[in-house]
Amino acid sequence: MKCLLLAVVLSMTCLASTSFAQQNTYSLSILEHRENYKKEFLSDAHSPLRQQDTAYLRFYAPNSAYLLQADFVKVEDEKGFDMQTHNGVIKKYFIYGYVTFRLQNRDCKLFVYQSEKLRAQEGMEDYLFIPFTDNTNYSETFGGGRYLDFKIKDIAGQRLLIDFNKCYNPYCAYKEGYACPIPPKENDLNISIEAGEKLFGRSE
Repeated sequence: MKCLLLAVVLSMTCLASTSFAQQNTYSLSILEHRENYKKEFLSDAHSPLRQQDTAYLRFYAPNSAYLLQADFVKVEDEKGFDMQTHNGVIKKYFIYGYVTFRLQNRDCKLFVYQSEKLRAQEGMEDYLFIPFTDNTNYSETFGGGRYLDFKIKDIAGQRLLIDFNKCYNPYCAYKEGYACPIPPKENDLNISIEAGEKLFGRSE
């Protein structure tokens, strides 16, 4: 009996250790992703931030609960629609599909869009994105919503891996004048996504 109990304890300890190691590895990958994200501001000629500004970028702690497999459904949208932006410029997008998933005991749905301009641009033909809003907006995150980027090849077998830890602010969160798409009403999540980028920590 004692041997059985010891085996159970050792097994549980091993599982806990493995789980911790996996979480630690995942957290490190998110931190590395964020460092690369900061560097991208410095390589973009149209960036609203300078090197000293990147110290004020803030994020939620990495949380693997916001890493999930979503079901993807393709939508044949030949007409497209006009998406509003923060500076008033209208941009044309197509609905590429939508994803459904369960988070915080709720069934959620987000539409996936493709830019008319980018899909005609060499090297950007497979670019997709999900702009969304949630209950953290204005209090902890940018009021205009946040974005997630994907490529068509990320969709595998009607499934799409979504990681809200990688959601980021549009340029409009840092400075006015940019034509940042405003998330359509259908992409408003009535839950709090406490993951990814927070409000910018510096005011002009």
